[in-house]
Amino acid sequence: MVRTFAHEPLLAGHFRATVSDPDANDRLCAALAELAGGEGRPRERATGGRRGEVRRATKETRIDCRLLLDGSGRAKVATGLGFLDHLLTALAFWWMVDLDLHCSGDLWVDEHHTLEDCAIALGESLDQALGDRVGLTRFADARAPLDEALAEATIDLSGRGIARIELGLQDERIGQVPTSLLPHFLDTFARRGRIGLHVRVEGEDDHHRAEAAFKAIALALRTACAPDPARAGVSSTKGLL
Repeated sequence: MVRTFAHEPLLAGHFRATVSDPDANDRLCAALAELAGGEGRPRERATGGRRGEVRRATKETRIDCRLLLDGSGRAKVATGLGFLDHLLTALAFWWMVDLDLHCSGDLWVDEHHTLEDCAIALGESLDQALGDRVGLTRFADARAPLDEALAEATIDLSGRGIARIELGLQDERIGQVPTSLLPHFLDTFARRGRIGLHVRVEGEDDHHRAEAAFKAIALALRTACAPDPARAGVSSTKGLL
C-alpha cells in the first residue's frame, strides 16, 4: 500500500509504502534498488523456502493465505468463524507449518462461502509450496485420538485431487460452523491442493471427532510433505506426477 503526501509541502516529493510480510518487503526493496540502478539483495532468513501464497478476492470473500511448509507450527488465523480458526490452528501446529490466513467473508449470508474459499486458498497455497513435488515421501497415514474419538487419515501427494471423508458428525453445528460444511472443506482442500485424502473418524462428541480428524490430517501431511532422503526424483513409477 503506497501513500503520497502531495498536500504536505515538506513531503510533496515523498511517499510511504506499507508492506504486509517479509516476502513483500524483499520484493519492494529489490524494485526500489532496480529503479535506483543497483541490485536488490533480499535479506537472509532462516525460515526455509517452500512457500505458497494466495490472495483471493470475490464478491463473497476476501482472503490472504500464506503457507510455509518448513515452519514451526505457528498460526495466525482469523476467518470470522471461531471453530474453523481452532481447527486450522491445530492443523498448522501438528503439521509443523507456518500459516497466516485471514478472511473477510459474507457471514451475514451464511458460512458456506467463507469455508469453501478458505479451503480453496489453503489448498492452492499447498500446491504452490510443493512445487514440482520432486523427492517427497508422498504417501503417509496417521492416527490421532482425542478422548473417546479416534481419527485416521491417509495422504497421497499424487497431483490428483480426490477425497473420501467419513467424519460421522451428528449435530447441526459446532460453534458457528455447520457440520455439513466440514467434509466439503476437506474435499475442496484436497482438490485444490491436488492430493489424495482419506479420512475416517469414530467417536461420540462432534467437537472431538472434527478436531481429531484435522490433527490426523496434519500428522499425515507432515510425513508426506517431508523429503525422502533415499529418493532424488519424483516418487512415481511413471516418472511424473
